[in-house]
Amino acid sequence: MKKLFISLTIMLAATLAYAQETFKNPVVWADMPDPDVIRTGDDFWLVTTTMHLMPGAPIMHSKDLVNWETVSYLFDRLDETPKYNMQGGTVYGRGQWATSIRYHNGTFYALFSPNDEPFRSFVYTTKDPRKGWTLHSRLPHFHDASLFFDDDGRVYVFSGTGKLTELNADLTAKKEGGVDITINVRDEEENNLLEGSRVIKHDGRYYLLMISWPKDKPRRQLCYRADKITGPYEKKVILEDNFAGFPYAGQGTIVDDGHGNWYGFIFQDRGAVGRVPLLMPCRWTDGWPMLGNVNGKVPFVMNKPVQGFKDIDMVVSDDFNGDTLDLKHWQWNHNPANDFWKLSDGRLRLTTCRVVDNLYMAPNTLTQRMEGPKCSAYIEIDFSGMRDGDRAGLAAFNGHSGIMAIEKDNSKTWLTVTQTQVNLTEKEHLVSSVDTQEKARISITGNRIFLRIDGDFNLGRDIATFYYSTDGKKWTAIGGEFKMKFDYRRLFMGTRYALFNYATKQPGGHVDIEKFVYKKEEK
Repeated sequence: MKKLFISLTIMLAATLAYAQETFKNPVVWADMPDPDVIRTGDDFWLVTTTMHLMPGAPIMHSKDLVNWETVSYLFDRLDETPKYNMQGGTVYGRGQWATSIRYHNGTFYALFSPNDEPFRSFVYTTKDPRKGWTLHSRLPHFHDASLFFDDDGRVYVFSGTGKLTELNADLTAKKEGGVDITINVRDEEENNLLEGSRVIKHDGRYYLLMISWPKDKPRRQLCYRADKITGPYEKKVILEDNFAGFPYAGQGTIVDDGHGNWYGFIFQDRGAVGRVPLLMPCRWTDGWPMLGNVNGKVPFVMNKPVQGFKDIDMVVSDDFNGDTLDLKHWQWNHNPANDFWKLSDGRLRLTTCRVVDNLYMAPNTLTQRMEGPKCSAYIEIDFSGMRDGDRAGLAAFNGHSGIMAIEKDNSKTWLTVTQTQVNLTEKEHLVSSVDTQEKARISITGNRIFLRIDGDFNLGRDIATFYYSTDGKKWTAIGGEFKMKFDYRRLFMGTRYALFNYATKQPGGHVDIEKFVYKKEEK
């Protein structure tokens, strides 16, 4: 018996050690699209797209390429147009996206171009990403850009479909008389989507990575290489894999660990949860950065590139006991109205400040990502301060949303579950209408309730289910199943948990959210 116990103990220790030394793809099963990754020394830095969410352009840090922690944002808010405040339109699916991050001569640079008026790029700089960023300059619009510093001190931007533009050395304008060409990346096969530039230089050659989606063919990751920055470039498919049965992976970059090992960091569309990053080996074969294992496939399990670092949670619970809101994890939908929310006595108070018709126009909606394969979150909410016409609660928020709302109407209080779809105008992204299906309505009493939403993002699922409780222990299902969706024509993001409170009749009402409790399930 003693020998059996020792044997089992050894097996358990070996299993735990294996689990710590390896990871499973996706490396993060949550929305982190358009990634760019660089390394400085033993530190890896990642920037990803958050579009209309504020603060925006999260800068993440890792020691092992597996566990990522948000250490700063490029900006707290954008005020370029009133649409960032949801006035005169919105920036749903626009705002910040496809940012390029680089390190050059002791300074970090980040460049992005909102896909919206006035169609100009932002360049931010810092000496230390942990200490925040400063707006450095404004440049012309560069779609899906990759900033590139060459060895000779010249600076370029690759963008769009093969566009190459030279900048002044100080990154304040296009260089007069500099390189301004379109590289010949189109051919008979590249007859559809071809974008998402990421550029590196390796062994004296230039490598341009682009996502390709030929008509009636799978999406794949391409690489173009040349001996001169202006070309000519030759092409090779370096990844074509519908990993784990989800759509084909494509768009991202490659990075080395400083010890001769290279890795690909490429996203994959996974339906309602969004676009998730995959980490894979990068094998230099005949001068090409081939992605995946020896068979060209993304590995389901692989060793962590660097050992010995603890796991970091992408989504977390919050008891709102701090002096400041945890913006490493929370983001506001559009610019927040900072005079109408506060932390006090271990609760988050959301006060209505504007009369609106629907959740998509509600100020101060606070969000966190949802995660696969399954996740669950609930809030405890005190609604005693709500006014007639107010709506508050918890949502699985996207262009198609499942919403649990406490509704105050004519001295009555209801708990409702609705399924909605937002419709946006083409130019301004004004909310033109919201299609709504009410799935449940019950009368509630008292001043406090617990609301819970579970998400299942396993292959073929994308289902949200809703529950309520009066004590946080015994839960009652309500409203049935909701089919979550990813829709690039609307919000263009993965579904997120959203805490909200908005007024349909008069501003000034408030709710107190006393806790947000989250867990992820690995099955």
